[in-house]
Amino acid sequence: MEETSLYRNKRKTIQLLSISGALCLLLLVILLFSIGLFDGVFKGKPTVFSAGTLLILLILLFSSLLSLRDKTAQIVLNDRYFLGKTTPVSKAFGRGDWQDVKSIDLQKVGGDTLVVVTLGHPSKYKERLSSLLWKMAYQESTQELCIMYSSSTIDLEPSELYQLFVSYWKRVKVIDV
Repeated sequence: MEETSLYRNKRKTIQLLSISGALCLLLLVILLFSIGLFDGVFKGKPTVFSAGTLLILLILLFSSLLSLRDKTAQIVLNDRYFLGKTTPVSKAFGRGDWQDVKSIDLQKVGGDTLVVVTLGHPSKYKERLSSLLWKMAYQESTQELCIMYSSSTIDLEPSELYQLFVSYWKRVKVIDV
């Protein structure tokens, strides 16, 4: 059985963390300016905004720094299943079966292009996701579950990751026929 394991690209991850760190520094300067450290004038709305955003960004930054120690594969594809840890939904979702896949697409979300794996039989996977993550992934109108995988931390471009997912899916479809 052939298996592909994709690991974290430290260079890409450190670049993302550096950008996040620079944003934290910028927000810190805005916060210090807003509380009146430089001109003696307190500005309420910018203080609340910059403090809240800085807090959220720092939490995300530290959790990302802790995840750098994880040496396991970020995405695993083989003839039986696919598994990924590149987004919160995919991490909580865990292992998906190829026979439940209805489609695989590329979708631009914010500044990232994600591989979207659409699954039938969503009830089979409902217990894996928290209610918040379920609401994010479940498409009620089509009764499908959409699990997204990012290539932002691995050493592949989104189109290459998409082609890899599609090649495994097609291989399994041929075997099942």
